[in-house]
This record gives sequence, structure tokens and C-alpha cells, in this order.
Amino acid sequence: MPKIPDSLDALRISDFRLILAGRLFVTLAVQIQGIAIGWQIYALTKDPLSLGLIGLSEALPAIAIGLYAGHIADMLDRRKIALWSVITLAASMALLVVSSASIKEIGTLKLIMFAIIAITGLARGFYGPSVFGLVGDIVPRELYGNASAWNSTVWQCSAVAGPIIGGLLYAPLGPTATYALSTGLLMASVVCFFFVKCKTVHAKKEDESIMANIAEGLKFVFSSEIILGAMAMDLFAVLFGGVVALLPIFTSEVFHTGPHTLGLLRAAPSVGAVISAAVLTQRPISYKTGAIFMWVVAGFGICMILFGLSTNVWWSLFLLMLSGVLDGISVWVRSTIYQLMTPSHMKGRFAAVNQMFIGSSNEIGEFESGVAAKFLGLVPSVLFGGCMTLLVVAVTSMKVPKLRKLEMHSLYHETKVEPA
Repeated sequence: MPKIPDSLDALRISDFRLILAGRLFVTLAVQIQGIAIGWQIYALTKDPLSLGLIGLSEALPAIAIGLYAGHIADMLDRRKIALWSVITLAASMALLVVSSASIKEIGTLKLIMFAIIAITGLARGFYGPSVFGLVGDIVPRELYGNASAWNSTVWQCSAVAGPIIGGLLYAPLGPTATYALSTGLLMASVVCFFFVKCKTVHAKKEDESIMANIAEGLKFVFSSEIILGAMAMDLFAVLFGGVVALLPIFTSEVFHTGPHTLGLLRAAPSVGAVISAAVLTQRPISYKTGAIFMWVVAGFGICMILFGLSTNVWWSLFLLMLSGVLDGISVWVRSTIYQLMTPSHMKGRFAAVNQMFIGSSNEIGEFESGVAAKFLGLVPSVLFGGCMTLLVVAVTSMKVPKLRKLEMHSLYHETKVEPA
């Protein structure tokens, strides 16, 4: 692996700093919105399944548009796609402000909220592939690991601050003011992406249909054992192991507290992830990377099992923070693998496939959590998810030996693949 002079190299690129700032504001807004919507809908319905439907309402549109969004990100200017995606997010959030303030009938308000969440899912379906590809356009290959660490650090910092801010604001001010703050943050993100100077230049491909272009992206993903193994493990770990959707119930019925505690619980995993991401900017994992990846995902599953058994809020906060440390390492490994192994002309389509199976797995995982809690009960559903995560790690370790034996330093020396 080439020596990286210092941990600030990626930050010296002005367009990368603007993208980081834009992503910071988007994540803050989405996290604050998540606290407000989760608490408001649970207060209206007292139904775990309704909490799960929040994630499903966002995931289905993102999945439906995902492959086409990846095709577009590999054909058009990624900066413009990201910009218009954030503009759509801001408009959706503004509509949520108006609806929350003016509509009093519970059924109508709930229906409108789910419709707005669906629009948000469509916008994020385009946002993810365009930003992933844009980072690859801006950052030199030798700095992909450094850029991944900074991306993770900034994302996790905003994921820490967002739920805390949302929980603190919601209690005294209510949902409308909370959504208004999210709208303002998204407008700040619009400004950041507007001033990014990088314009994506794509290799021209004659007479290639949309379907052929999409098929090429799918073939690339499913032909790489390492990429597919990393995606599959993350998909099933997130799908079964997450507890985010159930935190309002734990807060209200297990810990007997309010939105401020919910904000702390939502933020705790990101506190841990910030710690691991900050360390990785200084000491990236170059050797035994695959084995470490397997162990940290297994550790994440164990944390979820212990969380499900806990009745003490402080012990639960610690477990969530520890799960974030482990997940932060997993995110860094996967992000760096994806950037290094994906050629520039394929980044949008790869990110779309990844978002469909991984990004949306967070929302689908929330739905799974809601359904499991509805039919199994709160604690058994969490224990089931943690055990399934451990099973996924064991199966992947046996079935994908190339991933288990991966050495990150070797990827930096592989020949970079360029469009034909």
C-alpha cells in the first residue's frame, strides 16, 4: 500500500470538502427527521408495525428507482444529479412542515407523512449513486482509504448530533419546528453541492441501451466474490441485527423515559463509529482486513443480543456505542473495497446496486424489526436478529474464503480498470 503522507490529504481537495459539508447537512437533516417522525407516528398509533412501515415506505421507492438511478449517474453529470436530489429532499421536508402544522386529522396526517417519506426515498435513490461516483471523480485513487475514513467520520458525527438535536428540540417545540430545522439544513446542503466545481466526464458508448448498461453493472457486482460477499454480509447483518426502529418502544416501555433519551440511544452507535473512523484516518487496516471484518460484524451481532436482554439505559447506551465502533470498522472496510475495486465508469451503477441491497436494507431492516416485534415480542425479536447476524458471519466465512483472507494493501497494487 502506498504511504499516505498524513491524514488530512483528502481534506486538502476543495470539492471534497464541499461534498463532506453537503453530506453533513443531509445526514443531520435526515437523522433529525427520523427522530421526529418515529416519535410522532408512535405517539399517534402505539403500533410497532407502523414504525416498521416508515422504513419500508422509504426503501421501496429507492429500490424501484435504484438501477435506473445508477445508469443515470454513469451517463450524466453526477454533481447535477446530487444537487437536484438534495433540492427534492428539501422540498419534501418543507411539505412535511406544512402538513404537520396544518393537518389535525390523524389518519390523513399519517397518510401524508408516509407519502412524503416515499418521495424522500426516490430522491435518496438518485443521491447515493451520484455522490459515491462524485467522490471517485474528485479523490485520487491512492487517497480512497483516507477519503472513506473522512466520509465515515463526518457521516457519523452528524449521525451523533442529529438524533440528540432532534430529541432535544422535539420535547419542547414539537414536530413542526423540528422538521423546519431539517429543511434549513437541507437548503445549506444545496448551497454546498451548487459550488462543487467537478464535472463528471463519461466515456461515450455508442448504441448501448439502458437495459444493457444496467445489465453490465449487475454483471460486474455479481462476478466479484469479494464485493458480493461484503455486500451480502452487510445486507443480512443490517436486515436482522438493527434495532433502530424499535428504540422508541424501548425508550417508552423499557426505560420509561422520553424523546431526549431516544435521541441519546439513536446517537450512541454513531458515537462509537466516530471513534473508530477517527482512528482509521490515522491507522488504516492494511493486513488481515478480511478476518477483522468478519470478527467486527460478529461482535455487532453479540452487542444486539446483549442490548435485547438489557433493562438498564446506561448499559444499553454502552452496548449501542460499542456496536457503533464495530460497525464503523465494517463500514470503512467495505467503502474502501468498493472504491478500489470499482472502475470509474461503473461507480454509479455499482452504488445503485449497493444502495438497493445495502442502503435500503436499513429501512427494510426497520420493517423486519417492526414485524418481528409485532409477532414475536420486543425482546425475542432483538435476540432473533442478533443470532441471525452471527449465523450470517459463519456462513459467509465458509462460503467466501477470498473475503476472509483479504489483505487491503494488495488492492492498492492492482491495476486500475478503465473503460474500454
